[in-house]
Order: sequence, then C-alpha cells, then structure tokens
Amino acid sequence: MTTRRQILGGTGALGAAALVGGGSSLAAAPGTPLPPAPPASELTPAQALQLLREGNASFLRGEQPSGISNAQRRLELARGQAPFAAYVTCSDSRVPPELLFGRGLGELFIIRNAGNTVDTVALGSIEYAVAVLETPLVVVMGHESCGAVAAAAKVVTDNATFPGSIGRMVEPIIPAVLMAQDEKGDLVDNSVRANVRRVVRQLREQTDPIMLDPQREGRLWVVGAYYKLDTGEVDFFDLPSVG
Repeated sequence: MTTRRQILGGTGALGAAALVGGGSSLAAAPGTPLPPAPPASELTPAQALQLLREGNASFLRGEQPSGISNAQRRLELARGQAPFAAYVTCSDSRVPPELLFGRGLGELFIIRNAGNTVDTVALGSIEYAVAVLETPLVVVMGHESCGAVAAAAKVVTDNATFPGSIGRMVEPIIPAVLMAQDEKGDLVDNSVRANVRRVVRQLREQTDPIMLDPQREGRLWVVGAYYKLDTGEVDFFDLPSVG
C-alpha cells in the first residue's frame, strides 16, 4: 500500500500545539481563541472528537477562531496536510463544518453532498483521509430540515418525482426513510438521523479493510452527528462501542 509518507514526501506532519493536560482537553479555555489542532498522528479518536465538541462549544459562545489561517499557517500547510477529522456532511449552505467547530485551514478533510450520502467518490475520499492522512476520526453529520431527506420522504409518502438528476441523487436516502416511517415524531427529522446511522453502519461494517482494520485496532472511530439549525448545537448521537 502507498503510504502517507510516500504520497506527501515525508512532510505531512505539521508543527502545531502540543497536547495539554494529558490529552483530556485540547482546546483553549472559554473566551480564548482556539489554537491550531495537533497533527492527526498525535491524536487518538477520542481526542479528535473532543476537539470538535469544544470547538462547537466555542461556536455557540460566539467566539471566532484566531491565528489558525494566517500566513505562517499557510506556509506550513503548503508542505503537507494532517487533518484531525474527515467530515461527511450536507452541501446545505447553513452547515459549514469549519465554522461550526471554529477550525481553520488544514484541520478538517470535508466531503459534502446533498443528503450526506457516501458513493464511490465520497468513500474513496474518506479512505484517502484514513489510509494516507492518518485521520483518526470520521464524522457523518445530518442536519435539521434537510432538503434532500425531505425530497426522499416525498418519494416514499407521495410517490413524488423530481427533474434532472435530483431523483437519482436522493435514491440512496430512501431506505432510511423507509426505516423511519413507523417512528413517532417528524418523518423528515427521524429520517435524517436514520440516514446518518445507515451511512455510519456502512463505514463501520461494509467497507474495505483499509477502513475496517484501523477501527478494529482502535485507531479510528466513525461517529454520527446531527446539527440543529436554530441553536447551532451539534449532537454526536451515534458513537462507536469502545472497550
């Protein structure tokens, strides 16, 4: 297998902040701008997830990142990248991962499409992040009022059709709607979460050893999340069983 060092010319590790306090908390104190994240190779999956949790808390407090996308940072990244998380989410303009978690250049490897589905291109991108960039965390995030999921729900409930390629685009979401249609509550909201669970399960159980081996060894987590548009809060609701 081609290694990360071979592809990046041995320059992927970036000089960044050291782990603090034994790794229990990697972010700055409330009110302090977030520093750049350590390179992926220096983080466990739990630490990478904690960075996202603390980044979202900073976003909810209205704090803006500072000093993580400046000229020096750009020069460091020109030598190679080491993002600490691969993020699969929707193309919706209200769901930008860098802003939701207060992160800057080179920190998140993002795969976006309407409905946060994983096709061959998306899967290959995720596998690249894991196998080559040594990313310890993959997050699949849906969001409130997702238009792609709503369209898939209309296909199920109203036998709706859509022009162009929109219908084919939402087809992978239909199984999630079928799974959620007997649940209490809002069908679209339940289907968003069911769609996240479906993609997470695919990445945990139905992929190549390039993804499965690091998960078995504890070097990689695949996590599901849900973003609330009105509050800005990210709920990490589908976590791997650990231990």
